[in-house]
This record gives sequence, structure tokens and C-alpha cells, in this order.
Amino acid sequence: MADFISIYSDNPNPKDLQQAVEVLEKGGIIIFPTNTVYGLGCLSNHPQALDRFAKLKGIKLEYAPLSFIFPDIRSLTPYVAPMNSQVFKLVKCLLPGPYALILEAAPKLPKPFQKRKKIGIRISEHPVLKVLLPMLSAPLITSSLHDPDEILDYTTDPETLFEQWETKIDLMLSAGYGSNIPSTVLDLTTTPFEVIREGAGEVPF
Repeated sequence: MADFISIYSDNPNPKDLQQAVEVLEKGGIIIFPTNTVYGLGCLSNHPQALDRFAKLKGIKLEYAPLSFIFPDIRSLTPYVAPMNSQVFKLVKCLLPGPYALILEAAPKLPKPFQKRKKIGIRISEHPVLKVLLPMLSAPLITSSLHDPDEILDYTTDPETLFEQWETKIDLMLSAGYGSNIPSTVLDLTTTPFEVIREGAGEVPF
């Protein structure tokens, strides 16, 4: 049975998130708030968690459009190829924020992502993630949670989400109602840059 933890503070105590850290480091899967919709995630360096995540989502990790979620821009270095000045300036302008950016991948991504030439990255402004992510041994792999009802698209009520997912996850971090508007997805590997999905973030070009 999964645990449900409510954290409403704008400045969460790390002790309140220690259970989430322990769950993730042991290979668990959690649902967590972001500055857009709630996300499903696990540690990107835990093979068993990644296998389980892939089965839950019905995807192949090598090619699925997933995002790595990082604590800050400095932590991108091992995962992202060197950026030219135009791309770096845009990344610094947009992140942290409601964006998922597609960048050129570093030459040696960890397994099972080593075949990827591109990588999706996110850096969230959400106070829970700002405290949680620096406590982890690796970035989270994350995917948005679509509602079974195609009209709703995204569930905003954390208790409803928990009811839908509690038998499949290990922990849910609730921070109240989420947004039903996903992140804006921009591909910065193309010339000109490409808008993959318009969402919560304003398109900057």
C-alpha cells in the first residue's frame, strides 16, 4: 500500500521529505507536484525502478519522450552536450520554469539512455522539488499523469490521483490541487527552434 504525504509549506522541511528520498533510493516510484501538472517519477540511476516505470507507462525507455528533472542548471553538465551561447542564454532565461527543453545529449548517458542523441530536461520552481531533488543521488525520470477521462486530460485533485495510482506506486507527495496545463515543450536542437507543445510557459520565439 502506497503512502500519502501532504506538504503545503512554501519552504518544506527536508525531514518531511526524507521518506520520499528513502523510497526513491530503494527503487520506488512516486507521484510528486511540479509547477505544472503532477508527475510520476523514479531515480534515473536505478535499473529496477526504471524497468518498473517502463512497464507502468507501457514504454521503452530508450526512445520514449521522457524528461529528466534536475535541481539546477549546474547539474545538467553530465547529461547535456556543451551548448552554444544562444541555447545557453535561452536555457538560463526559461529555467526554472514551466518548460521541458529538448537538448543535445552528452556522449555518455547512463544506461538505458545511452542511445539517445537528445534529452528532455526540466527544472521546476515548485518548493517541494527544490528541496527534494538536491537530496537525491541522481535526477528523476518523469512523465506527466494523464487522466483516463480524455476530456479532463490531467487530474488536478491529488486524492483522486492517489486513488487511481495507489496500487502501482510507493508514495505520493501532495501539495494540494495541481494545474491541468502541462509544460511547454521546446526543441532547442533544431534550427530554427521548434515548439513541440504549447503549455503553461509562454513561447519565447
